Amino acid sequence: MEPIVAETNPALKTPTDLARNDTRTVADALNAALADCYALYLKTKNFHWHVSGPHFRDYHLLMDDQAAQILAVTDAIAERVRKTGNTTLRSIGDISRRQSIVDNDREFVGPADMLAELRDDNLKLVERFREVKDAAEEAKDNATSGIVDEWTDQAEERAWFLFEASRKG
Repeated sequence: MEPIVAETNPALKTPTDLARNDTRTVADALNAALADCYALYLKTKNFHWHVSGPHFRDYHLLMDDQAAQILAVTDAIAERVRKTGNTTLRSIGDISRRQSIVDNDREFVGPADMLAELRDDNLKLVERFREVKDAAEEAKDNATSGIVDEWTDQAEERAWFLFEASRKG
């Protein structure tokens, strides 16, 4: 059985007035950001589950709140890909091929290292969102260009909170 390809399957052809090649570029950027969101979500939950030490409760709750915020944006990103007439991620393998945020499989990570790594990863996600913004503006995709600003602001806020939580004194 041959795999279904969006281009040949009329059921997946969403109407759009945007140029097909331009929307593919935007969709590729969105799917890369989506892969990073899933990678960051899972890493944030991993650290949430495994944080320890005197600030356990504060860090545990902070990471849980941040993970929920990251997960909430994933559906909006995927739906934006579909609104442009393209297809989105289909599997964990698809995520792993596209993600730039590196997994952390270490058995133990200290709380300070957790906060620093999540801060840096959120800043990487900001970079991905800026790539989406650039692609969207070039494609004249105003809706994507507008909505990505909110996602960028959220990631910047998460990085800020992680930075402040990690300060000494």
